[in-house]
Amino acid sequence: MANLWWIKAILWRKKLTTLPLQLKTYIDEITPALSQLYRDAPLMAIDLEMTGLDPEIDQVISIGLVPIVDGQIPLNRAQHIMIAIDGSVGASATVHGIVDNQLHMALSIEEALNWFLAQTQGHILVAHHAPLDIHFIQNKLQRCFGQSIPMVYIDTLAIERKRCLMHHQVLKEGSLRLGASRARYGLPVYAAHNALIDALSCAELLLAQVAAMGDVQRLSISEIIEIAR
Repeated sequence: MANLWWIKAILWRKKLTTLPLQLKTYIDEITPALSQLYRDAPLMAIDLEMTGLDPEIDQVISIGLVPIVDGQIPLNRAQHIMIAIDGSVGASATVHGIVDNQLHMALSIEEALNWFLAQTQGHILVAHHAPLDIHFIQNKLQRCFGQSIPMVYIDTLAIERKRCLMHHQVLKEGSLRLGASRARYGLPVYAAHNALIDALSCAELLLAQVAAMGDVQRLSISEIIEIAR
């Protein structure tokens, strides 16, 4: 079993600081999952749609969540929210299809973050190109709560990169994108840039990737996290 002392050390150090209750509870609840088998660990695939790719200046406009339970995806528990922003979505609407009038009655960023923390508490996050989504969440936590926290995640893009390199495949432009990665496992084509659909796409991709690793019954969550580094 892989040793995740580095994650545990980061979580422990953060617990020594004074945190808002939501953030402290989040850290307390994630630690037990690190010692579980993959099939037993609570996982949550996430995807964010943003007005751009810079967490410092761009805003989150929607979040999709899809749980993975015992190697299955309970679609009845999938969720999607829209988030009100300052100003306009601008040219980003051509990517995600969300226009300004859809956000007038949406949640505030503070409400959205509280919802996100409550729904993902105790879960290891799963995302494609996870560092980008995680950086956005942490940036917004810092702005709303005055503090950020470490988050434990599995990056399906990192898993796919290692898999391709292990098989001596040439990494061409776009070959690690979500749709291209799914195609290598024979997964169906979905419309892209919808937070809920992309979270589902990521969840299905992880299941396919893990199945290709071998003995799923004995695979630990820490081993997958190490592979996805």
